[in-house]
Amino acid sequence: MKLTKMSHACVRLEKDGRTLVLDPGVFSEEEAALGADAILVTHEHPDHFDESRLRAAMEHNPAARIWTLRSVAEKISAAFPGRVHTVGHGDTFTAAGFDVQVHGELHAVIHPDIPRVTNVGYLVDGGKVFHPGDALTVPDHPVETLMLPVQAPWSKISEVIDYVREVRPQRAYDVHDALLTDLARPVYDRQIGALGGSRHLRLAPGESADV
Repeated sequence: MKLTKMSHACVRLEKDGRTLVLDPGVFSEEEAALGADAILVTHEHPDHFDESRLRAAMEHNPAARIWTLRSVAEKISAAFPGRVHTVGHGDTFTAAGFDVQVHGELHAVIHPDIPRVTNVGYLVDGGKVFHPGDALTVPDHPVETLMLPVQAPWSKISEVIDYVREVRPQRAYDVHDALLTDLARPVYDRQIGALGGSRHLRLAPGESADV
């Protein structure tokens, strides 16, 4: 499977000539979801869900489908009847040839005064890749490649390190990093790499790796 990191939380997975895109939001490239056969969205926040990017992808490929939670599906399903599927924790499905399990229910706490929205993570192909969205969800399944939300208004680095320790992936690639400055990246690399217990890796937007 080929994994391509797009900007911020967006990831493209390619296998057997088909493409699965996760979380093409406003911080990702305009074309981040174009060419997708299937799109997964973890939650409704605009850095993960951008309606214009989804509409462009769905219009570009009339066979494309979206799988997401109810709060997102309600915003986009009317435009694409029968092509938007609502999922929740515990669901399993196949999207463009990728086997997907859904894990998690709520967004991480930003502040006690801010209501928590729903959030789901997606475990792809039996643990080849896990994208948790905006939560530190630990799936009840071994994970080979963790898409690690490395920096966010709702997290601190000790929580990120402990999350890697709990999931125990073979490798962790940074996502959710658009607000992380280049000056700070070596600090995160050093501390997560030294303390997380797994290989900590980073791809620049547009770079790819085989997983």
